[in-house]
Amino acid sequence: MSIQIVVPEVGESIVDARVARWLKNEGDAVTAGEALVELETDKVDVEVAAPKSGVLKSIAHAAGADVKIGETLGTMEEGTGGTTGTMGTTGTTGTLGTTGTGTEKTEKGGPTAATPSARKAARENDVALSSVETSGPRVTKADVDRAGKSQQPAAKAPEPKQDGTPAKSPAPAPVPPRAARSNDGARETRERMSKRRATIARRLVEAQQTAALLTTFNEVDMSAVMDLRARHKETFKTRHGIGLGIASFFVKAAVTALQEFPRLNAEIQGDEIVLKHYYDIGMAVGAAEGLVVPVIRDADGASFAGIEGAIRDFAKRANDGTLTLEDLRGGTFSITNGGVYGSLMSTPIVNPPQVGILGLHAIKERPAAVNGQVVLRPMMYIALTYDHRIVDGAEAVRFLVRIKELVEDPGALLLS
Repeated sequence: MSIQIVVPEVGESIVDARVARWLKNEGDAVTAGEALVELETDKVDVEVAAPKSGVLKSIAHAAGADVKIGETLGTMEEGTGGTTGTMGTTGTTGTLGTTGTGTEKTEKGGPTAATPSARKAARENDVALSSVETSGPRVTKADVDRAGKSQQPAAKAPEPKQDGTPAKSPAPAPVPPRAARSNDGARETRERMSKRRATIARRLVEAQQTAALLTTFNEVDMSAVMDLRARHKETFKTRHGIGLGIASFFVKAAVTALQEFPRLNAEIQGDEIVLKHYYDIGMAVGAAEGLVVPVIRDADGASFAGIEGAIRDFAKRANDGTLTLEDLRGGTFSITNGGVYGSLMSTPIVNPPQVGILGLHAIKERPAAVNGQVVLRPMMYIALTYDHRIVDGAEAVRFLVRIKELVEDPGALLLS
């Protein structure tokens, strides 16, 4: 019996995908639940698994083709043997259906389970998936990265001179410019945008074209937060098993400020303003394929430890490629921290349909006036970009001042 392989529904906001790679060729035998093809979407990568055991009969869309949800990717002919199942998808989510497996075989002959991003990294770094150690059910990109580093040959130590004195290590060879490293010698190369990068580009332009965006700035004296962290970091880590960063202070401060200035926790739908009475804070995280904004749900009820744990988990899974669609869905207000990359000041862009985003920056010692004296203090510039259609300038400035007040007096966060 002929079975159609279709593009599955992977999220309410995703309407199309791109065929990243077929894991099987026409005529290959497959077992139920085995991954057939990898799809790339604007949020996560997914795999389409074989619904039943049989043979892949035809491929309708080759790698690189853009396809719609429900469109036929190919057909397979049901065969005998193997366990039957239902059509499913897996990918960076790991929760969308039947767990797919790659085509790499383990020493025992079974397939090695791996995320799409892990297999991509393995191909690029010439790492055998079957040799990668993992602590989870599937090999992740981080596992492949670690394996790749361990396979690099160690630098040979220089032999000592005849007089017994150690020889100096040779200076590393200069890295040629990127244009000179092309395989064919070309000074320019072209590459197609990934689905995620193309979506980021479209949404950022859309935000600037449809919203009246303005940015206001202030600066925060981080002395109190840094002193508090220094006093309690060991106790906090012992009790909660995680370090105390600065992001949780800003999340807590943002929630308090949003409660006082509710229009920054809203969105525009037609000619109506929708005020949100919950606080789902998006935390922008840099990933290899582009920026993602996973969401801390109900941040108003989360503890400092809960917020720190969520942020670190998001960062790890963004690198591993294991964030889920649910992690990225929604959000009422966002925070982005360019300071981790050394940014001193920037103007962040809102994440539609949200109307506000808080930008954090690098902490630098700068002269500050304290009790009539000029002293060096750890200072951070903060920025608020907001949609002027529903947020007035005075309201935005007062919101940012409130953030400053709360962070400079972190004890007030407990009282709030």
